[in-house]
Amino acid sequence: MSNELIKYDPELNTIPLRKFTPIEMNLFFSIISRMRDKGDQTVRFSFEQLKDLSNYKPTANNRFEDDIQRTYEKLMGLHFGRRSKSGLNREMFVMFTKFRIVGEADSPYIDIEVYKDALPLLNNLDTWVRYALAEFRDLRSSYAKTAFRLLKGFRTTGYAFLSKEDFFDLLDIPKSYWKKPGDVDRYVLKPIREELTPLFRGLTVRKKYGKGRGKPVIGYSFTWKPEKKDANDFSQGQFQDERQKLFNIQHNGELTEQEKWRA
Repeated sequence: MSNELIKYDPELNTIPLRKFTPIEMNLFFSIISRMRDKGDQTVRFSFEQLKDLSNYKPTANNRFEDDIQRTYEKLMGLHFGRRSKSGLNREMFVMFTKFRIVGEADSPYIDIEVYKDALPLLNNLDTWVRYALAEFRDLRSSYAKTAFRLLKGFRTTGYAFLSKEDFFDLLDIPKSYWKKPGDVDRYVLKPIREELTPLFRGLTVRKKYGKGRGKPVIGYSFTWKPEKKDANDFSQGQFQDERQKLFNIQHNGELTEQEKWRA
């Protein structure tokens, strides 16, 4: 499954995945990878297929069903939607209308169907965010996973800026961190730097400071070497993939030697 691609409308990146665990993110985006261009038809995933796609480790089917159900319940709480450029016209909807788990079968499966208003997020895309499922799936931190998706939306520009408000909202960072920059550095930025450096050549993360007392942080900028528009997301083979990641780590001047070792 190393060459499975995720591709969707950029609007999907504007929706915070509230309280999603890394496992639930893997399940959701594994489903997304196979729902593209399927229209409103019901798509069936066998348990084994979805476990393989998401690199799901626990083996018990009842635990898998629980994780799938929790993923769907959290999806039901999300506000998918679109807004006009003026911001005056807005609409919200659920993403899936069918999510049926059939565990009592010789080959257990899940049937999933996209809601009609959500079809533009995955079908007939004019613009899109695209990346390898394996790269996303293998990231451990939920913060790194979300930052990875967001940066891939600017893959050919090599620059992304998020205001502090958007950064906290999209990454679902606890509000208690708002006035604790040390916690943001330790628990949010550190895993992002260490986990994404192998995947983005020359990655830098910078805080933008505002004026006024104490020069508060007002945003975060990310830079890296832009990808070519026709860049290949497919695996080049384990040896070549690992070689590229090690190159990116070794030639990143932002990380300490200890951070490079962890990366």
